[in-house]
Amino acid sequence: MAAAAAGPPLPGGHPDRAYSPYRSTALRAPQQPLVVSPPSLTELAAPVFGPRDVAPLDADLTRHHAGEPLGERIIVTGRVLDGDGRPVRNQLVEIWQANASGRYRHDGDQHPAPLDPNFTGGGRALTDDDGRYRFVTIRPGAYPWRNHHNAWRPAHIHFSLFGTAFTQRLVTQMYFPGDPLFGLDPIFQSVTDEKAQQRLVAAYDHDVTRSEWALGYSWDIVLDGAHATPPDTDDGDRD
Repeated sequence: MAAAAAGPPLPGGHPDRAYSPYRSTALRAPQQPLVVSPPSLTELAAPVFGPRDVAPLDADLTRHHAGEPLGERIIVTGRVLDGDGRPVRNQLVEIWQANASGRYRHDGDQHPAPLDPNFTGGGRALTDDDGRYRFVTIRPGAYPWRNHHNAWRPAHIHFSLFGTAFTQRLVTQMYFPGDPLFGLDPIFQSVTDEKAQQRLVAAYDHDVTRSEWALGYSWDIVLDGAHATPPDTDDGDRD
C-alpha cells in the first residue's frame, strides 16, 4: 500500500498521510510526490502464502497458551471481497491487538495496565472459497497513546491482508459499534467521509454469537472500488 503525498483528503474516504491532529504523521508523511519505480520480480511474485503456512489454531487467539485469557471472548468473522463483490479466496488475513486491559505485549507499551500471560494478541487465517475468515479472540480494551491531552484509542483490532505479494498489502483497523471515543480519536477521524468511517466499524451479529460462550461480530473487507475499506493512517505504528 503506497503512501500518498501530503495534500487534501484522498477520494473514497482514504485518509491523507499528513493529518495534523494525528501528530506523528507530520514526521512520517512524504513532503514530495512519490517517485514510482518499476517493481522487481520479487516484489510482484513473493511471498506467496498457502495452507501450509497457517495452522488451524492460529485463528483462535484464546488457545495459544496453557490457560484461558482474561476478558470478554468474541468471534469476529466476515468476507474479503473485491470491488465487484466477488470473494477473494485463500487470502492471508493477520490480526494483532491489545489485551482486555488495553495493553500490547510489546516492549514499547509500558502504560500501567496488566499483561495477560495467556494472551499474546496475534493471529492469522486463510479465507475460504467464499472469501470468509473467522477469528476467536478477546475484546481489546481502550488505551492511552499520548497524542494529545487525555488521548485514548477506541477499542480496535488491526488487520493485515497480504494479497499475493507485499506490494499489495493492506493494513487497516476494525472498530466496535457505539464506541464513545470515535469523535475524539484522530486516527478514526482521519477518515473524513462518514460512510467510509462506518466501513471500519463491525456490526454485532446475533447469528454469529454462540450461546453462553461468545458475542459475535461481522466485518467485511472490500479491497478496491467505491466501497473499499479505508487503510490505516500509518501502517507501521502499533496504535
